[in-house]
Order: sequence, then C-alpha cells, then structure tokens
Amino acid sequence: MADHDEAAAAAAPPADWHRLPDRARLPSMLTPMLPFAIPGMAGGFVLAGVFGLWFAPPVLALVGLAIGAWVGLKHHRNTFWRLDADGLAVRRGRLWQRETRVPATRVQHLDLKRGPLQRQRRLATLIVHTAGTRHSAVTVPHLDVDDAERLRDLLARPVEANDADDDA
Repeated sequence: MADHDEAAAAAAPPADWHRLPDRARLPSMLTPMLPFAIPGMAGGFVLAGVFGLWFAPPVLALVGLAIGAWVGLKHHRNTFWRLDADGLAVRRGRLWQRETRVPATRVQHLDLKRGPLQRQRRLATLIVHTAGTRHSAVTVPHLDVDDAERLRDLLARPVEANDADDDA
C-alpha cells in the first residue's frame, strides 16, 4: 500500500505546476519512436548479415518502437510547466530532474508550432527564444493550444513594454 501511495505521489504534479494534457500522450509517445526504431533496425541488419538472423531487423525495429513509446510516455508524465510573475519554468524528468527557468525579461520572441497531429488534438509547441546564442530557446511541446496562446501572450507583454520604453 505504501508503494502505491509513493507512486501516486510521484505521478501527481508538484503544487502550482501544470502537467501536459492527457490528449498529448499519443503525440508524446510517437515522437521518440522513430529515433529508437532506426538504430534497432540497423542493428538488426548487422545481426542478419553476420549471423544470418533474417528476423532480426523487424524484431529489433519493433523493440525500438516499443522503447521509444515508453520513453515518450515517461516524458509526457514527467513534464510540468509553471508561469509566475518572474517568468516561465519547465520541469522535466523523474530520476534526473531538470528545471529550466526563463525570466520574462529575457524573452526575445515566441513561436507557436502546430503539426497536423497537434492541430487534430488542439495542442501546440511553445518555443521561447531568449537572448544569447542561436541555441538559446526553451521548447515546451504538446501544450494545450489555449494554454500555449495564453503563455505566449503573457510572456510577450514584458517584451512589448521594454520595446515601448526603448522607443521613448
């Protein structure tokens, strides 16, 4: 019973953090499937060539697909976001947790991306570009489209206010 309570507590989002919507589960699972299946299939061709195991490529590709789906599901369950007066925070991971904080004053511009599966499920990917190098961006995939638009609009306000101050 205690194990179940610990598992439920670990699955619950931290206080005042938001989790990705349930309808984002499938896109989250599909995203890493191909990157895991291709090396599995390549390894299967090596085994087929060396040991004559003709069934190795499809079997290892299926194993790669399953591992990718599992990784995507874990990623979906352990991704949280929070917006407060200071800016956006994104928390990922369970065993190795990573928390990224983007101060609202550092936001340069914001992008919303919606792929076909995301549009079908009313999801969007928010990309927050910050000052710095080309790789200074925080991506939050598979947000509810209303939340993504609200985050974009709220995070853009300090940028607009700073631009107005610069013009004066």
